[in-house]
Amino acid sequence: MAEVHQFIIKHGIEEARRQAVTKHQRLVVEAAYQVLSDDAEKIGFTYSGFALTSLPHKPQTAPTWRREGHNLTLVVQSGVDRLEKNVGLPYGSYARFILLFLQSEAIRTSSREIELGRSMRVWLGSMGISIGGKTYKKVNEQARRISACTLMFYADRNGGELMRRGGFVDGAISMTDGLSDQPSLWQERVLLNEEFYRALRDHPVPLSEGALRAIGPRSMVIDVYIWLAYRLHALKRDVEVGWPALYSQFGAGFDRIRGFRRHFVECLGFAVAAYPEANIEIGERGVILRPSRPAIAKVS
Repeated sequence: MAEVHQFIIKHGIEEARRQAVTKHQRLVVEAAYQVLSDDAEKIGFTYSGFALTSLPHKPQTAPTWRREGHNLTLVVQSGVDRLEKNVGLPYGSYARFILLFLQSEAIRTSSREIELGRSMRVWLGSMGISIGGKTYKKVNEQARRISACTLMFYADRNGGELMRRGGFVDGAISMTDGLSDQPSLWQERVLLNEEFYRALRDHPVPLSEGALRAIGPRSMVIDVYIWLAYRLHALKRDVEVGWPALYSQFGAGFDRIRGFRRHFVECLGFAVAAYPEANIEIGERGVILRPSRPAIAKVS
């Protein structure tokens, strides 16, 4: 599925743009070109549990979220406010980008104390999230939900806890007035929850920030990219992941596998555009994963 990169290299970006007929094809071409043009290979990180499970993509009415992955189960529970009203579960691309920033900073600094201040605003801006107006409100809402929720990871093989009930952070990620002239948007620092930090520190997945930037605010594509980044470079042989297993992991919000499959194939194409080294094939029974080079070459 990485033919788009070879086409751009051989024929140039203008010809690739000319031959892209649909909106999806044009977006894939631009993502592939952006990754190929990115000389600064900056590394981000996420916890491996999010390569096998994921947060919701859309708002949820239920206070609890449960997702099954390969030998892993994630359970997230909404927090409550002082009136005991559910705050809501974190969802979508904004929640994912906030968490990616926090996790990446924790691994880079080897500390669960994360400096926010101006840093997160700049980082989110580099990912294409310019905070102001409606975007400010959306990011603020996701930060509030992340601060309030609790989560657990279970190993399906024996039902044991991989991560005890905890949150993402201790305390809250609080924002200042997004319309003010202050260079800082958040408080100076926040503490990652100790259980979450331990799990992240022991099982980090390196990611390309350039790839995340090319993907942008597309939550399922982010999840698929993280999944590929985690699984492909560790393979010793080809592995076929069937559509039912993919539906179980990624198919929340889809009533039928058929509708999910169509959307997943599009997301997969976008994720591979951001991960040129990915060696995969779409089959009738599922997706064939083949041993591939890591999503990012150098991890320091």
